[in-house]
Amino acid sequence: MEKAKISANQLFILMVLFELGSALLVPLAIRAKQDAWLAILLGMLGSFVLFLVYHKLYTYYPNLLPTEYMQKILGKVLGTVLAFVYILYFMYDASRVLRDFGEMLLTFAYPDTPLFIANALLMLVIVYTVRKGIEVIARSGELLFIFMYVLAVAGFILINSSGLIEFKNLQPVLEDGFLPSVKVAVSETLYFPFTEAIVFTMILPYLNNPKKAKVTMLCATGLSGINLVITMLINISVLGVNLTARSQFPLLSTVASIQVADFLERLDVFFMLAMVIGIFLKITVLFYAATIGTANLFKVKSPSRLSYPLGIVILFLSITIASNFQEHLHEGLHVAKVVLHIPLFTIIPPILLFVAFINNKKKHQGKHI
Repeated sequence: MEKAKISANQLFILMVLFELGSALLVPLAIRAKQDAWLAILLGMLGSFVLFLVYHKLYTYYPNLLPTEYMQKILGKVLGTVLAFVYILYFMYDASRVLRDFGEMLLTFAYPDTPLFIANALLMLVIVYTVRKGIEVIARSGELLFIFMYVLAVAGFILINSSGLIEFKNLQPVLEDGFLPSVKVAVSETLYFPFTEAIVFTMILPYLNNPKKAKVTMLCATGLSGINLVITMLINISVLGVNLTARSQFPLLSTVASIQVADFLERLDVFFMLAMVIGIFLKITVLFYAATIGTANLFKVKSPSRLSYPLGIVILFLSITIASNFQEHLHEGLHVAKVVLHIPLFTIIPPILLFVAFINNKKKHQGKHI
């Protein structure tokens, strides 16, 4: 492990920016139509339960990375295999978010730029940041957090000033009952973006006050959940359900429709900065977790050495992951959920916790004897 420490406030900021990340871009939970906000809220509440599982595992092994304690819980061979699967997932997820970034940039700002160039430029900055370590990542997060929220408040004021919000687009509430929102929460929003934050189990050992871990994780998820609810309420109010569902990047479409006093318009390019901040932090956290996890698993003394080869893998994976954006979205919503999200977020962690609990109980009984 890197000899570094971060504060609870820094962990909070990193988690909020991570969970907002690419989730601000897409029409999140739009299958629930005008009740998308409710599906996001339910997904957030469901993730609280899983975060308590992740946190409990951390309390059993506060000074170990998950790549280490998986080997303690399951044994050397099985633990190493599982740890490697999680590292591969972090790299895969980073490549998916990088693809989101490239597609957004090409759609709204640089249509003639090759996807590889756009992705490579961001990846260069991320590799440099990861090489500097978790403390630099956390301090970068603090600066970018302020900038992002200034943009968010400015955007909210401008959308209100433009008179674009039509509350009737949010009606009727619960048109088809409560069940569709629950289905979308269980099948989508629980995994993306909330329980993706399982990656922070790789960062918790760096926390300078372990007692604050649980409250910090839950509060960060709560704030990002509320922000995503507000974002989807605004998108649907401005664009309507159908247009929000058809739009690749509804928030940028919403911002593009701002027109104040005949001179403030086409602000979507400006607000892309906020999107880039979230995406940058999300990829950085995933990439950092993959780097230290790989270094820990394969006993590499200098994790920074791995940043270049792993960065190149993520970059090429982001290009080859899908032949077009629609295929990319389909893979994320359907294939990745079944193959990766459900087992890695909701099945394996409770099993690990159960085995860790049994092992811990035996150890205590052995001491009393």
